[in-house]
Amino acid sequence: MLRAGIVGLPNVGKSTMFNALVANAKADAANFPFCTIEPNVGVVSVPDPRLDVLSKLSNSQKIVPTRIEFVDIAGLVKGASKGEGLGNQFLANIREVDAIVHMVRCFDDDDIIHVSGSVDPVRDIEVINLELILADLAQVEKRIARVRKQAKNDKKAQAEVELLERISTVLNDGKSVRSMGLSEEELLIIKQLGLLSNKPIIYATNVSEDDLASGNKWVEEVQKFATDEDAKVVVVSAQVESELIELSPEETKDFLAALGVEEGGLKSLIRATYELLGLRTYLTTGETETRAWTIIAGTKAPQAAAVIHTDFEKKFIKAETISYEDLVATGSKNSAREKGLLRLEGKDYVVQEGDVIEFRTGA
Repeated sequence: MLRAGIVGLPNVGKSTMFNALVANAKADAANFPFCTIEPNVGVVSVPDPRLDVLSKLSNSQKIVPTRIEFVDIAGLVKGASKGEGLGNQFLANIREVDAIVHMVRCFDDDDIIHVSGSVDPVRDIEVINLELILADLAQVEKRIARVRKQAKNDKKAQAEVELLERISTVLNDGKSVRSMGLSEEELLIIKQLGLLSNKPIIYATNVSEDDLASGNKWVEEVQKFATDEDAKVVVVSAQVESELIELSPEETKDFLAALGVEEGGLKSLIRATYELLGLRTYLTTGETETRAWTIIAGTKAPQAAAVIHTDFEKKFIKAETISYEDLVATGSKNSAREKGLLRLEGKDYVVQEGDVIEFRTGA
């Protein structure tokens, strides 16, 4: 299951947003630093209207959406890499997630304390990014000291030391590992380190209700910053999300329309996270259930089958495949088959977003 960690300075709206996203999770949300100490964890179903449509076509008994786990990590402060504000504990929590959602305060409110005394989102981003970089630097230097002894007689260890020294130089310049554009082979070498500044990141700019549709000057500053480091930006309003919890789907649609937006923060965050990590969704449907499955872009049919069950990859024969759009347009698999839209794909087929698949396997 995909895990996204919500980080940020204290009092930027992390826990309010987490409560809204998870709805039933009771994360504390209060107006003082370090309100969140232990990370709050909530599993959220990924909204996908295609499931409802397919379920009706197949008369499915149940719908099973794919899920994403949000982790509300306590507010970081300057000096976290050296243990300030329980920093070491919080940084360890970040190390365990697949992607970082960095909540940035882009609203002004005299009643909500800002840990730095004023609203300046780029400054706030740089505070946390620097702490992640410093934590990585300490870890890289320890690893270099450990591996350097082996490097004298081991070419593999020598290559690792050379890579780590390159990384150390970049980190000392105050830049993230993410900015280096490392190759897959290089990423494999450092994978065990779980470097924080190498994790994919989304900046969630937390704005007031009035700025949700158009953003504001602070959002523009974050967008420029994110462009320079190839990160994604999502505009959200934790306050709006907290209000949506009590509304029906129809009321939610009307409320968002009145604000000039089409979707809430959850959908925006999930879509951005999927794009950032290069994820795709394929679907299965039948009388028992209609279900969504998450894979990495470029996954071939046997490996996609393994997401359902590892035996499916070993016993894979063919994948009976049709696009969601074609299945809905024809109304049934039988009709689609008659029109030549239902295909039998082999082991080299790369599964596409929205494919509806039934895997054929051997004994």
